[in-house]
Amino acid sequence: QVQLVESGGGLVQAGGSLRLSCAASGRTFSSYAMGWFRQAPGKEREFVAAISWSGGSTYYADSVKGRFTISRDNAKNTVYLQMNSLKPEDTAVYYCAAGLRLVPGRDPYEYDYWGQGTQVTVSS
Repeated sequence: QVQLVESGGGLVQAGGSLRLSCAASGRTFSSYAMGWFRQAPGKEREFVAAISWSGGSTYYADSVKGRFTISRDNAKNTVYLQMNSLKPEDTAVYYCAAGLRLVPGRDPYEYDYWGQGTQVTVSS
């Protein structure tokens, strides 16, 4: 079992930055690939970024590539999402997820555990 708790969301102006954190419980955090997803009102949950269990491989949605950076600290059981050059269209609830797989997936169904989400609002 893995429990995930996101933090770091908030209100920011366009062009600004935020760093989201996802703290995980459990001694097997380093075994899990981790992903960030987001869901805007009236839209489906969409893939944002993912990182392999070791941190050696990262993956991004085209819409955030070059602006967002995913990282992890297995000693602290935490995964991060650094978000720069934020745009109003980045407004959504952001979720972190854990999946016991070698290669991180882009589909929500490939993840086993989810956090409760943190709201990110970008004003224009």
